[in-house]
Amino acid sequence: MDIFITFLKTFIVGGLICVVGQLLIDLTRLTPARILVGFVVLGVFLSAVGIYEPFAKWAGCGATVPLTGFGNVLVQGTKEKIAQEGWLGVLTGPLSSGAAGITAAILSGLAVSLIAKPKSK
Repeated sequence: MDIFITFLKTFIVGGLICVVGQLLIDLTRLTPARILVGFVVLGVFLSAVGIYEPFAKWAGCGATVPLTGFGNVLVQGTKEKIAQEGWLGVLTGPLSSGAAGITAAILSGLAVSLIAKPKSK
């Protein structure tokens, strides 16, 4: 029963984040790129003020997988590197903590570019 509740929370939270994104696409003139950046910045802000981490622990992957979770990863990595290396951590922290996700995105993009046959409009 406990795993069912975990999956349910993950599905609902992740789904609600997606619904907000879809509403922004449908009801505003914001481009998808601006919405993407907005979600990452929102994750950074909520993490910086200490709200996102407890929320992510409660919601699980529903909060850590979407773009807001990427913002949280950037902040957490920066905090860790600042504690270890001082202010140089501001430059090295975000990339070291987000390296796995960034690498996965680059490799996925490369794989799709080798398979896909885009057509110009």
